Amino acid sequence: MIKSMTGFGRGEFQDSEHRLIVEIKAVNHRYNEIVIRMPKNLGPLEDKIRRSVSSMLVRGRIDVFITMDEYAQKKKAVRIDKELAIAYNNALKDLGDLFSISVNDNVLQIAKFPDVVKVEEVTEDVLALWPKLHQAVDMALMNLMSMRLAEGRNIQQDLTLRITDIESYITAVEKRAPQVLVEYKEKILGRMRELLATIGEEPDAGRLLQEAAIFADRTSITEELVRLKSHLTQFRAALSADDAVGRKLDFIVQEINRETNTIASKANDFNVANIVVEIKSEIEKVREQIQNIE
Repeated sequence: MIKSMTGFGRGEFQDSEHRLIVEIKAVNHRYNEIVIRMPKNLGPLEDKIRRSVSSMLVRGRIDVFITMDEYAQKKKAVRIDKELAIAYNNALKDLGDLFSISVNDNVLQIAKFPDVVKVEEVTEDVLALWPKLHQAVDMALMNLMSMRLAEGRNIQQDLTLRITDIESYITAVEKRAPQVLVEYKEKILGRMRELLATIGEEPDAGRLLQEAAIFADRTSITEELVRLKSHLTQFRAALSADDAVGRKLDFIVQEINRETNTIASKANDFNVANIVVEIKSEIEKVREQIQNIE
């Protein structure tokens, strides 16, 4: 089943400590471009997030938005700058010696000096958040994939109908091609009779056959029709594949268009030219659709 490149998915994880919301938006892109926007403190998890996304989304411009709410009160710790406290203590003793004043040892006094005692928030282990965030990311990816598959089914149905139409046009060209040669022979024979009527001669059958053979060789589209039908068979097979086939389909459509242009230039027939116009119209619609296939 083919997948569209566009879609949106949302995932959420919540417990007594955290609420994590992940939103993923994907649109058409030639390559796989992943852009992640999230709180700075989740930075160490970016590589894990990127690997999770790229394992499921092979192609497209993918924007990942992550928000986090923290409910639990942050833990705090008291830090003592021991070297600074010793320095303050020594400085006080030196000051006492300078003025011959006795300095009482008072820990509270030293603790009041700047930067001796600090209260700091305990930094949370970000890696411990990954199991929670992973659940939200997976949920968002699954929702996005569901949307991609649904749109992919619609695209596949449309492409299948258009390929069927192109095949019907090719059948019409195959039926018309032999008649083109017959009409050309009649046209040449008529001209030869008009030219030779003035001198009372009949057309040379050998020359007529030679002209018809040259025309048939120059305007033969048999090889192009065979290749064209082969490309359409490959296109149908690719539509049923489970892999990312957008680029492959794009290449096949280029080949289909190439063979169609060759048929148009060689056929030398008004009816075939009109059929080719219809084929090219369908090809253009197919080309537009596959730009959205992963």
